[in-house]
Amino acid sequence: MIMIRLLLILLTTSLSAQDALTGQWSLDLPKDEKGWLSVEQDKVELMWGVGSARPLDSFERQNGTLSFDKAIKRPLAPKEEPAVKYRITMTAEGEAMRGSMQPENGLAVVFSGKKQPPMPPPPDLSKVVFGEPITLFNGRDLTGWRVSNPAKKNGWSARDGFLTNDTPKTDFSAYGEHTNLRTEAEFEDFQLHIEYRLPPETGGNSGIYLRGMYEVQVTHRDSKMQGINGPGAVFGRITPTHNAGKPAGEWDVLDITLVDRHVTVVLNGDKVIDNQPVPGCTGGALKSDVTQPGPIYLQGDHTSVQYRNLILRPARQP
Repeated sequence: MIMIRLLLILLTTSLSAQDALTGQWSLDLPKDEKGWLSVEQDKVELMWGVGSARPLDSFERQNGTLSFDKAIKRPLAPKEEPAVKYRITMTAEGEAMRGSMQPENGLAVVFSGKKQPPMPPPPDLSKVVFGEPITLFNGRDLTGWRVSNPAKKNGWSARDGFLTNDTPKTDFSAYGEHTNLRTEAEFEDFQLHIEYRLPPETGGNSGIYLRGMYEVQVTHRDSKMQGINGPGAVFGRITPTHNAGKPAGEWDVLDITLVDRHVTVVLNGDKVIDNQPVPGCTGGALKSDVTQPGPIYLQGDHTSVQYRNLILRPARQP
């Protein structure tokens, strides 16, 4: 009887420790990158810096600790440079997480995580009140904006009334030498109107991050750089119902609503995403904690792009 009780205590303790991992986590990774982790009973999904969330094929989970191996390539590394293999360990302690990256040869690097609240139900958008419009770009200069990484090349300027990014990059690789651009102001829930045009010569690719967290894909109808889900998608998270993009060189019009972590996207007058939940941040995000406000964040480390008519209306729920 005593032995059975001891086994039950050990089992209960083990399950309790494992339960501490269960849920979704925002990750603050080394080198200012962000990540996202989802832990279920027998499934773990991870988004690490760039790309999209993917299930881990192999991992170990015991006593509140998750461990797995991951090969990570250095940003902007030459193609011939091999990725470095790390042993990654994450330990949950209440609402906080401690993480470490141990390379095969070298010192461990630490990072942290934060437990995220459960996904709320879809909001009733008919009851959401939006405030007075805020013009984010004045058409003359970059007042109200700043680059996200001053160490990178800056291709952003105000020209001919457009917010323009000039870069020679023509491929869809995850990293680029040019910097992204963000608003000084930060927002919570809102409606955003924004128009974009991509160069016909390269096809083009950019992105609009809502709260610096969720990337709405910027590409044209026929571009070979469709990203993962095409124009108007929430990158790697939500696929549009159909491709409503315009041909290269024409202006595409986006109207985006973000309320309670649910996104609605209207592209060129067609609703392509209807009040759908976004589980967590997308690749390349500036922020990962869903409880925090964030900026409108424009991707400039991909191809050239032009934006105009950037107007935001903050949400005011009753």
